[in-house]
Amino acid sequence: MSEWFHAEGNRQQGPLPSEQLIELFRSNQITLDTLVWRDGLPQWQPLRNVVDELGLIVPAVDAAATAPPPPPAAPLPPTLPPASPYATTPMDAAPVAKKGLSGCALTAIIGGVALLVVVPILAILAAIALPAYNDYTIKAKVAGAVTVLQPLKDKVQHFADDQGRCPGANDAGFPAADEFAGQGLSAVHIGRFNNGHCGIEATLAVPGKSQDGDLLWLEYDRDSGRWECSGESDDKYLPTQCRG
Repeated sequence: MSEWFHAEGNRQQGPLPSEQLIELFRSNQITLDTLVWRDGLPQWQPLRNVVDELGLIVPAVDAAATAPPPPPAAPLPPTLPPASPYATTPMDAAPVAKKGLSGCALTAIIGGVALLVVVPILAILAAIALPAYNDYTIKAKVAGAVTVLQPLKDKVQHFADDQGRCPGANDAGFPAADEFAGQGLSAVHIGRFNNGHCGIEATLAVPGKSQDGDLLWLEYDRDSGRWECSGESDDKYLPTQCRG
């Protein structure tokens, strides 16, 4: 007695004796187009192709039906029944899709590459920008100190022109030496320079910088009526009119 297998969806069922296969057809659980196979057949066949072998009586309308379409190019595997006569196995196994990189992984890779490029650039920019900013802040403090002293320059000039001599610390109307503290200056003195000019000697207050304590000189020449500016700090930190 032959043992038969039949297709159900993408799985094979069986083995079944011929009588049970015929009963499945009669109960409409399988049709003439259902693929079947037994040991000895070269490949799976539609049930209609083996009705004579099974002794299956088919209604005339089915017998006169046109031949079914040719079987698919790839026959249903397996061509042999499973090792266990009552086991069922998938007729076809779907290929396992290859996993690609997730969006998060791509983002992490792109971010890592960006960091490798951006971080060195930022380090270079910082090495250039920080010293430049440091110089700028010092120049701004020195320039601010010169501006703060402008009213005092006017007083010194008026006094020298009116009195014919340079003002001193004891003359009325002039500030004390520490009156400009907190305005970029730690001390301010007025008087007469060795060259005979009247003027101001101011001490810069730039905490934490090498320029802290540098002297700034503003000299008034009564003969020419002109002011001169000079200082101990490097020229790049001094206003243009105070550079040597």
